[in-house]
Amino acid sequence: MNERDSEIIAQTLADNGYFPASTMAGADLVILNTCSVRAKAEQKVMSLLGALRKAKRERPEMRICVAGCVAQQEGRRIIERMPHVDLVLGTQQIYRLPELLAQAVAGGARSVTDLVDDYAIPRFLPAATGTGATAPLEESCRFRKFVTIMQGCNNYCTYCVVPYTRGREVSRRVDDIVDEISLLVAGGVKEITLLGQNVNSYGRTNPVHSRADYGFADLLRAVAAIPGLARLRFTTSNPKDLDEALIRCFAEIDTLCPQFHLPVQAGSDRILARMHRRYTVADYLEKVDKLRQHCPAIALTTDIIVGFPGEREEDFAATLSLLERVRFHGSFSFKYSDRPGTRACLLDGKIAEEVKAERLARFQARQDQISLERNRQYVDQELAVLLEEVTIDGGRGRTGTNHLVHFSTPLPHRPGDIILARITQAGQHSLQGRSAD
Repeated sequence: MNERDSEIIAQTLADNGYFPASTMAGADLVILNTCSVRAKAEQKVMSLLGALRKAKRERPEMRICVAGCVAQQEGRRIIERMPHVDLVLGTQQIYRLPELLAQAVAGGARSVTDLVDDYAIPRFLPAATGTGATAPLEESCRFRKFVTIMQGCNNYCTYCVVPYTRGREVSRRVDDIVDEISLLVAGGVKEITLLGQNVNSYGRTNPVHSRADYGFADLLRAVAAIPGLARLRFTTSNPKDLDEALIRCFAEIDTLCPQFHLPVQAGSDRILARMHRRYTVADYLEKVDKLRQHCPAIALTTDIIVGFPGEREEDFAATLSLLERVRFHGSFSFKYSDRPGTRACLLDGKIAEEVKAERLARFQARQDQISLERNRQYVDQELAVLLEEVTIDGGRGRTGTNHLVHFSTPLPHRPGDIILARITQAGQHSLQGRSAD
């Protein structure tokens, strides 16, 4: 989501006469687009702002802006701690960056972080595709794009700061989404990933279509019908809102990639209740089984929080048991950390750091073993791969299951081509292959 927000910021700036600087030291404007989901990311922001203090002293004309979730969360406190910052920009304000920056420089408000419940995502269409004039993009970005379909969240999981930093859930209008993707595809984009904090609840909180019951499965079908789109993905989903209509899409939409990131967070019902996730392990497993019935080739990944307040050894053992039962292709796993303003900060039973670290190491070691076993199942299979990079002696690309494939022999293809590859070797986090075309 932050990556997509950064592209939007880059385009709004390009439309107002800015172009990317080759180095931060020589830039007239430095923007830190921030994340506050984990404490470590927030700490990196403050460290970088401290380093920029010297650059600002040497070049007072340099403008410094902090955007994103840390900006929303800390607001004016950032300017109080870091007076060299010119503007703190809230998550609902990124489309107004040039205007608000000019006002701040002229002596106006330097912190604009109001969140409103009736927020509507502005209509925003790409000015250019490919490398364009908006930002220095990697080759893979020319053919794979994120598109925001909603912002904010209404779930209020006890550990999560998102409702406080991105506001209440709001869905983007169908026409705006389809128009944006149509332009991207016309410009050569092959793969689209639809973004939302909980895409499963798309369309439930505000009108997006003339049909009142229009939901996420309907949007997937509308996007899949855009001529020229080769691949479609989405992220992320709350399991409590995963319905039959969406599950059927994996069997019925050819361009929908057989890959699903379905965050479970914990394998203990007691911990899930403390997290306010509103589903049980049995609910989750039932939906996993249905997904695999409709799409046997689907690759499932997840998120895991280790060491949530009150987690006992038996709770963690239940998470390991869930891992054995589902055998995720991969997972993003983290130690729990308190986030400001969340209810989990007030929960008793905080876990010692050394215990969290030990549990995380155990989980990740077993996940790595399972990932390797899963990946070895692809050896000798022929898979379609979207090439992201082609070099003189090889390249890399991604399968529909989102596995990275490395090629170590020359390829008679270009980035953006979708080729058939025979998988020759598997590692924990990637595959090796050769062109089968």
